[in-house]
Amino acid sequence: MKENPIRSLPGIPVLLGALVAAAAAAWLFFSGVGAFGATGSPLERVIASAVLAALAVFGLVGLYKVEPNQSAVLSLFGKYVGTVKDNGLRWNNPFFAKRKVSMRVRNFESGRLKVNELDGSPIEIAAVIVWQVVDSAEAVYNVDDYESFVHIQSESALRAMATSYPYDQHEEGQLALRSHATEISEHLREELAERLSDAGVRVIDARISHLAYAPEIAQAMLQRQQANAIIAARTRIVAGAVGMVEMALDELQKNGVVELDEERKANMVSNLLVVLCSDRATQPVVNAGSLY
Repeated sequence: MKENPIRSLPGIPVLLGALVAAAAAAWLFFSGVGAFGATGSPLERVIASAVLAALAVFGLVGLYKVEPNQSAVLSLFGKYVGTVKDNGLRWNNPFFAKRKVSMRVRNFESGRLKVNELDGSPIEIAAVIVWQVVDSAEAVYNVDDYESFVHIQSESALRAMATSYPYDQHEEGQLALRSHATEISEHLREELAERLSDAGVRVIDARISHLAYAPEIAQAMLQRQQANAIIAARTRIVAGAVGMVEMALDELQKNGVVELDEERKANMVSNLLVVLCSDRATQPVVNAGSLY
């Protein structure tokens, strides 16, 4: 089922003609019933008024309004005839059934879904979907209710996408829900576009609006994230401290400030690492005697 544009007549001239026919029918009817001072048979006037009234009703029934960014899907006794997209008051065959379809850009936010991500941890996730009807015939005839179809398929695609990625990145180059928002959004949009193509719907954008661990494991996952952050920070601190110790020993040896044997070097390295890697400020101990 593909959209088939069909022509329609401007509604204003038809409306004016129907009003004129209705007025003429009323005049003929009353003049025919009265039949005072009128020429011709009163019966003929009544019949003519009935014909004009039928024509006026026929013209008025075929009128319908099409707003901007809206289309009217026309069908005749269950058979699809065509789609009218001309704005304003339009006229077509009164026997055509007319169904209006909005072609404006619409959006909605899905409910918070509770799913298991790739590693099996329960998470809460929601997304904002921006969509638009681009083929009104498919939207009307390929699915029962295209709006409900969009909502249900969006939640289904969101669930399928959430189970395909971990919440956090555990390996270098791995896509994760929290760290790769652009890639995840593109994947979700493509997944939705494939599911909604048969309904004549185009997905403009799809982005995650809420992402969090489920309440029952949120505290445990927060502790794990904190531990990972502490480990990463400590790794960086130790790497920097080792580099500073190497630089200090090289400068002392290059400038000939003091000659250190292996035992003294080890002691200095230990003291410098304690100073550089400690969480708190170190308290120096002054040795007033001999180094030995």
